Amino acid sequence: MRVGFAGLGRMGQRMAANLIGAGYDLTVWTRNSDKAQAFAVAQGCAVADSPRALSDAVDVLVTMLADDPASQDVHLGADGLFRGTRARTFVEMGTMSPAHIAALAAAAPEGATVIDAPVSGATQAAADAQLLIMAGAKADTVAEVQPLFDAMGKETICLGRTGAGAVMKLAVNMLIHGINQTFAEAMTLAEASGIPTGAAFEAIEASAACAPMLTYRKPLYLDEAAHDVTFTVALAQKDMRVTAALADSYNVALPQSRATLDILNKAVAAGYDARDMAAILDFMRESKP
Repeated sequence: MRVGFAGLGRMGQRMAANLIGAGYDLTVWTRNSDKAQAFAVAQGCAVADSPRALSDAVDVLVTMLADDPASQDVHLGADGLFRGTRARTFVEMGTMSPAHIAALAAAAPEGATVIDAPVSGATQAAADAQLLIMAGAKADTVAEVQPLFDAMGKETICLGRTGAGAVMKLAVNMLIHGINQTFAEAMTLAEASGIPTGAAFEAIEASAACAPMLTYRKPLYLDEAAHDVTFTVALAQKDMRVTAALADSYNVALPQSRATLDILNKAVAAGYDARDMAAILDFMRESKP
């Protein structure tokens, strides 16, 4: 099986490297051709000069793209993936809206399959092939690409229908961003009373309230500037905007999540957009009632 991978961002490059490590014949493409060439030299894989050329060269295409507009351009552009003649299985692993996944499925080449399979886990989980993969398909549909998922993740949950993976990923990220916000508030309150930052974190980490993401993000919470960005505030804002729109479409109330979105909007306006989502702790330290 020849595999193509489009999107070599923070997550994508680690996921693609794991596919190569598992022995797959991989061809890659990303918008930044220098980045693609550097990755190919380091990993020993081929590079396509356009999404269409990538689709012409492989059997299965995996994409890890930032958002709906990026995915639409890469799949449906004049030189996009859907213009190719060979690939017939397209797996979108980025965080997209269910409406976009439906549009991809409707526009795919005749006989092609589109699987939404977003992931949960940060860059270290991607590097360690410990991602949770949420697939919008039945197990028999996923069977062809399950070995690829096994090379990138620790578990695949099949959710039965196209778009369900996208919904579940938004639901998971909604919870993550809510935890991030509430943690920042808890830390700010403790610090305001005079409790040292390290001691406050230690208490939260040892409590029933600790989620795994707090532990693996601990270095960023304690010293954001000393560590690489793993997930930006702007991406968190995008997630919550898409989630709010989805909730509107189902007439579902999300009062706490809308409050989280409001704070993310304010953080982006204050210049936090390119910082790691852990920077919400600093934003709350600087905020006044």
